[in-house]
This record gives sequence, structure tokens and C-alpha cells, in this order.
Amino acid sequence: MGTVAKSSNRSNAYEMFILVLTVMSLAIMVLLLLPLPPAVDQLLGFYDNAVCLVFLLDFALRMGNSRPRSDYFIRERGWLDLLGSIPSLGVFRLAALFRLARLSRFARITRLLRGQHKRELLEDVLSHRSQYAGFITLLAAGIVLVTASILVLIFEDRAADANILSGGDALWWAVVTMSTVGYGDFYPVTTGGRIIAFFVMITGVGIIGSLASILASVLVASPAEQTGEAGPSSLTPEEVAAIRSALRAGAAGGDAEESAAAETT
Repeated sequence: MGTVAKSSNRSNAYEMFILVLTVMSLAIMVLLLLPLPPAVDQLLGFYDNAVCLVFLLDFALRMGNSRPRSDYFIRERGWLDLLGSIPSLGVFRLAALFRLARLSRFARITRLLRGQHKRELLEDVLSHRSQYAGFITLLAAGIVLVTASILVLIFEDRAADANILSGGDALWWAVVTMSTVGYGDFYPVTTGGRIIAFFVMITGVGIIGSLASILASVLVASPAEQTGEAGPSSLTPEEVAAIRSALRAGAAGGDAEESAAAETT
């Protein structure tokens, strides 16, 4: 049936990642329609094209995993995913109209997740904790990066002595601040910009710490733990109970043989 049907060892973490990214892309599309400063529009256009590249990769992965490919492209309306993933690159202005096709991706993933019971989703989260942690951390980093760079550019655009003047400056400042490097080549001078910087610093420490812990867990985890599958030595509760019963029976039999041997001597 559907090309995005989840196999037994595949989690919903990736689907949720694409779902949240779709919501972010729709929010960027709405912001592009507002009367914002040209530098902010430039930055929003960059983010929009970056999201398009991610969606093009997602389209290629789904097409490659679809058997037959027509199931995804036609029945699952993958052609709408492709249409909504065409980047404008600042040249093809009409391509922005295709962004509405992303609503099809949003509806499909929402329908997929809604079709599962809460217990299934909970078990999926518990059995694929590392995948969920990785995607959530990446999403948090992306949301902080996009939000902080846009807001600081809006605040700093009105200041006479500001040094964050373009979308590239705001993006570089957000990356450097969130990574806790802090070169100091760009910095906010307005009150609103400094408040944004404070929150970026606080969240950056948590994000970097989460990435470090996830990387450490991946390096020390076994292949079975990384894929969420049970290792060869893992036993079910029923098997453990059967082994314990057999051990008790063997111990009881051994005691009986020792008693018989003692009586014969």
C-alpha cells in the first residue's frame, strides 16, 4: 500500500521531523508575505531554499523506497511533494506559489501518525530513544537558529550603530552564539537584540550538551541498540521464566540423587 509504511524496525522519528519541518516552512512562507525589511526577506528566502533542498532529498528517499514507484508518486501524491520542493533561488519568483503543495505532505504524515494508537507511539518512542533524541535536538537547533537570526535582524535593522545589517551577518551571529564560540565580530546593540542573544546563549549550552551526549551514546552503543532491535542474547520474560523453572527442576533432581546415593552408602 503506502510507500511510507513503517517497517518493524523503523521509527516515526523521521516522519515527525519532516512534519515539524513542514510546519516551519509554512510559517516562513507566511512571513515572506509580510512587509518586512529587505534584509529579513533575504534571510527568509535563504531558509526557504534550504528547506527545499531537505524536501528534495526526502522526495528522493521516498521514491527510492517505493515499490512500485507509482504508489508514492501518484497514489500518495508524491508529485505534490516534488512541486512544493522546487527552490526559487531568488530568480523563479513564481515557484513560491508551489509552496502550498506542502500541505499535502503535512496532511499525509498527520494521517499516518493519527492512524496509530497512543500505546504504539509510546512504545516506538521508548524503543527508538536515540533516534528521537537526535531529531529533536536537530529541530531545536534549527528553530533557535532561524528564530534568533530573524528577530535579531528585525531589532538591529532600526539601530543607527548596528553592525548586524544583512541576513548573512544575522545567520553568522546566530551560529557563533548558539555554538558558544562567541567571536565578537557581530553583536546586538539594541535591547531587544540583547534579550534574543541571552536566550540563544542559554539554549545553545543545552543543545551542544545534548549533541555531545547523543554522540557519546552512539559511539558506545551496540549495533542492536542503535537500530532498536533486540540483541541475540535478549530473552523474553516467558523464556526467562522457563529457564528458571528448568534450573529449579534440575536442582531438585540433583538433590534427590545425592540423597539416594547417601542412603545406599
